[in-house]
Amino acid sequence: MSVNTQKKDINRLRLFSGSLKTELFLVIILIILFVVFSTTSDVFFKFDNLKTLLRQTSIYGIVAIGMLFVITSSGIDLSVGSVIGLSGVITAICLSRGLPLPIAIILSLVLSAAVGLVNGALVHDGKVPPFIATMGTMTVVRALIMLITGAKMISGLPKAFKGLAQMNVIGLPFLFVAWFIIILIAWFITKKTVFGRNIFAYGSNKEAARLSGINVRTTIYGVYIFSSVICGIAGILLTARLGNGVPTAGDGYELDAIAAAVVGGASLDGGEGSVIGAVLGAIIMATLRQGGTLLGINSFILEIIIGSLIVIAVLLDKMRKH
Repeated sequence: MSVNTQKKDINRLRLFSGSLKTELFLVIILIILFVVFSTTSDVFFKFDNLKTLLRQTSIYGIVAIGMLFVITSSGIDLSVGSVIGLSGVITAICLSRGLPLPIAIILSLVLSAAVGLVNGALVHDGKVPPFIATMGTMTVVRALIMLITGAKMISGLPKAFKGLAQMNVIGLPFLFVAWFIIILIAWFITKKTVFGRNIFAYGSNKEAARLSGINVRTTIYGVYIFSSVICGIAGILLTARLGNGVPTAGDGYELDAIAAAVVGGASLDGGEGSVIGAVLGAIIMATLRQGGTLLGINSFILEIIIGSLIVIAVLLDKMRKH
């Protein structure tokens, strides 16, 4: 056997022992959860309930993918919830005043991208730690939402727009179909593009990435803009589901997104993570919440369980590296 063949076999073994092993473990956990909730609840495994679960998971799952990109670059984005709220209320304001849906969507996504641009500028050019930079934009954007709306819901949205959340495509919820398309796009970016490879390279070793000629500015700006645009899409879909422009929409979503990405195998140190892992992490989080609610488990106990999962996931990541 040649040396090159041996190296290829070793690389395949490492690949299996890395992300594929994590994803397989997550699938096993998900199957166990489904079995437990299906046997303890008469409602959980019914078709209508599963469709509701898909709708709920889709919003969190979209945000988790955006968060995955940022975490993989060794950053963090606490502004995702505020961007969801901003996108939602801008869409609602436009539609309530009779503007066409395409214009409302474009305006919402442009403003969402602007938040990502600010985050990227603060982190790269301003050298502000990502936690502080995005916490600042989170606070500012949420305050702007309250000023724009007067802290009141925006109603009077077209029935066609509100119907998107309940619409089915080939028997599947439209929200899930939109999430699936985003999953495919994100997977393609991470696996088939230079930008995707640069994210992992920069997150793994910043100095080595700079010395190897990677455009650091493009990479950092790119991940934060991508995260914000993805959250803008989530905000539009959430507004359709709620049927109104809600100023507090998206509040707390940043924690769920981080949880989904970390439980899905993303390392807070950067350089590791997968789209499929984040997807599975989001499904596990949503399944825990919905199953727990159906069984009448106290919501505070559910939060303790989810918080513990995050800590355990981070601990396992640290133990694996040291």
